[in-house]
Amino acid sequence: MARGRRPRDHDRPGDDGVRRQAAGAGGGMSIHPAIKAGATAVITGAADGIGLAAAQAFAALGMNVVMADIMGRALKKAADAIGDNALAVETDVADRAAVQALRDAAVEKFGAIDVLMNNAGVGGGGDAFSGEDPWKRVLDVNLWGVINGVQVIGEEMAASGRPGLIINTGSKQGITQPPGNTAYNVSKSAVKALTEGLAHTLREIVDCQVDARLLIPGYVFTGMTRRGAAKPDAAWTSEQTVAFMLESIQRGDFYILCPDNDVPRSVDEKRMAWAMGDVIENRPALSRWHPDWKDAFAAFVEAP
Repeated sequence: MARGRRPRDHDRPGDDGVRRQAAGAGGGMSIHPAIKAGATAVITGAADGIGLAAAQAFAALGMNVVMADIMGRALKKAADAIGDNALAVETDVADRAAVQALRDAAVEKFGAIDVLMNNAGVGGGGDAFSGEDPWKRVLDVNLWGVINGVQVIGEEMAASGRPGLIINTGSKQGITQPPGNTAYNVSKSAVKALTEGLAHTLREIVDCQVDARLLIPGYVFTGMTRRGAAKPDAAWTSEQTVAFMLESIQRGDFYILCPDNDVPRSVDEKRMAWAMGDVIENRPALSRWHPDWKDAFAAFVEAP
């Protein structure tokens, strides 16, 4: 479900090392009470990219995986490759009835849902004046798809009394707001706010054993960012991103801020700090890209 041009600060996430990382995350110490053999994960946007890599990783840990995507043929092929513990359910996450059908299919097949990964997303949408249709498509999938998952599946998980985990896929662009992709930025900013609010709500529910995490990918070589057949050196693979996600969950991280082969965490942190500084210091909007502030931003990044 991930298609469109590559955003500038988002999804900029070899692979033997990645598999060792994933194996290490699952060895010895439990990753999370909901991530265990026999438990069930529902993953949206699972026909390709991060969603598919997550389904494969969960299945390798002995979990059942319910894979949802709008691309039915690719989804079925991916689920068949995983095996009998994978169920493919063609789903438009923007359609609440379709998400309800996804929930029902998962429960009918495997009995309960332990992990929900709201990962489906689309790129594009354009700037503030790009028109209603592109904006509606991006918000329907990237924001309402997550809201539908949280309210249709997540709320029942929270009331179950069972350990559970909800992972929502955000974006660095939802924090740093690079210009030119405003619709996408708005959708991912909203996912960040939603997931933060969800985490608080879950904490306030008596005896609730479900928690939430925000996945913030870097430059990742996926269907949304792919340009040609070869992976750019700067990009991470989806498998690297999921291995990092599992390690972060095991550490207890809420904000799963992924680096990549081009941008280290230290630079991401400075970009994000500068973005918040626009508000605190009353600088021009998006001053990082403002001609009067570009040099100051560059000096800020270079400073120890």
